[in-house]
Amino acid sequence: MTGFCSSPRFADHLTGPHHPERPDRIRAIHRAVRLAGLVASPDPFPDFQIDLGPLPQASTPLVEIEPVAVDPSVLTLVHPQALVDRVRHIASIGGGVLDSGDTPIGPASYDIALLAVGAVVEATKAVTTGRVKRAFAAVRPPGHHAEPDRSMGFCLFANVAIAARYAQQHLGIGRIALVDFDVHHGNGTQAAFEDDPSVLFISLHQDPRTCYPGSGYDYEFGDGPGRGTTLNIPFPPASGDDEYLAAFDAKVIPKLHDFAPDLLFISAGFDAHRDDPLAQINLSEDCYTEMTRKLTTATDELCGGRVVSALEGGYNLRALGRCAVKHLLALHQ
Repeated sequence: MTGFCSSPRFADHLTGPHHPERPDRIRAIHRAVRLAGLVASPDPFPDFQIDLGPLPQASTPLVEIEPVAVDPSVLTLVHPQALVDRVRHIASIGGGVLDSGDTPIGPASYDIALLAVGAVVEATKAVTTGRVKRAFAAVRPPGHHAEPDRSMGFCLFANVAIAARYAQQHLGIGRIALVDFDVHHGNGTQAAFEDDPSVLFISLHQDPRTCYPGSGYDYEFGDGPGRGTTLNIPFPPASGDDEYLAAFDAKVIPKLHDFAPDLLFISAGFDAHRDDPLAQINLSEDCYTEMTRKLTTATDELCGGRVVSALEGGYNLRALGRCAVKHLLALHQ
C-alpha cells in the first residue's frame, strides 16, 4: 500500500500575489489526486477551478495519513536554533521576506512549515513501521533549498533532510539515500549531508550556470568522510526524457546499488516539466512515471521497497497536478 499525507492547511502559507510558490499549487494536487481516484476523501477546495484534462485512474485509493506538526525542537536536527527563532519571529510580527527577496512568509507560515516537516515525518513513520510500503507528502512550503543556517529559494526549513535525520535518530534507520529530481539543485539537502557517509544525496537538475541556485556542479561530490556520497547530475537547457532516463540507468541506479540504502527519500519537484515557467528542461509527464518506476524497482531489491517522497517545486498548475498523479500511480504499483 501507498500513503498520501497532506492537508488543506498548506494553502495558508501566503506568499503574496504573483509569487510562483502559491497556495493554488496544493489545491491543484488535491484536485488531481481525487479526479484520478487516488484519494477517497472529499476535496477540501470544491470551488477551485482548474482544467487538468483526462487523468489515468487508480485501481485502489491511497492510505490517507494525517499530518502532525513537529515540535520545533525537531527542526534542530538540521537547523540551528537561531534560524528557527528568526523564522518564528518574522511570522509573529505579521510576515516578511527571508533570504534575498524570493522567500516571503505570512503570519501563519511558521506554523505551516512545522506542519510540512511533520507531514514528511509522519509519512516516514508510516513507511518505517510497515503501515504502508511507500508514501508521498504533498506539502508546502518546499524544503530542499533551505540550508542549515539559511532559509532560501521559497524554502523555510529542510523538510526531507529533517525527516531523514529523524529516521536515523528516532526510527532505527541506518543508511539513507535521497534522490532529488527537482529542476533546481537541492543545495540545502546537500549542505546538510555532504560530510556524512551514511547519507547518499543524488540531484538531477538544470546546469547551475543557467539556473538557480547556481550550485550542483558535477565536481561537487562530498567532503571529508562524506566524499563520494554526493552525486550531482546537471543537464543543459532543452534536455528531455531521453537524457534523464539515460542518466538514471547509467548513474543513479548503479549508485543506489553501490550504496545499498535502508530507506529512500525522493525530493519530488515537477518543475523540470516542459511547461514549467521557471526553467528550461523539457520532461514529459511520462518521464516522471519512468523515473519513479526505476527508483521503486531499485528499492524493491535494496530496502524492501521503502520510499518516502515529498513535494518540492512545480509551478505550472496543470503540469504539477498531472505529474503528481503520474508519480503517485508509479509509487502505488
